[in-house]
Amino acid sequence: MGESIKSNVRSRCVGTTAVVYASDYLNKLTGEKIERECKKQLDSGARALVIDFSDTELVNSIGISILLGIIDIAEKSGALVVFSDVNSETIQLFEMLGLTRHVVLAKNEQEALSNLSGPTQTQAMGH
Repeated sequence: MGESIKSNVRSRCVGTTAVVYASDYLNKLTGEKIERECKKQLDSGARALVIDFSDTELVNSIGISILLGIIDIAEKSGALVVFSDVNSETIQLFEMLGLTRHVVLAKNEQEALSNLSGPTQTQAMGH
């Protein structure tokens, strides 16, 4: 049977929002697992994705391109993407590469979920 591809990416659903937890190092291997999990959640009807970077210390260039792919897939299915708990170095990298133009950044998972639910969504997006 060969090696079993275990998707050991942690995720959970809160209403129509899927929260996917990124690993400590976002590279090709872990990025593909996260991408598979995000696709699975979108296929199951998730209307928003929160990618939690609380455990993530490093993101390499392949990890970035996979995140761009996830953003693209989500946009095509009309889902919003929120990055939460991103460390300051990674935020700088995301800003430099233009990722932050396509996602919402949240301080933590709680803020991400509250921004996605109810009337606070218009508040968060407006001024």
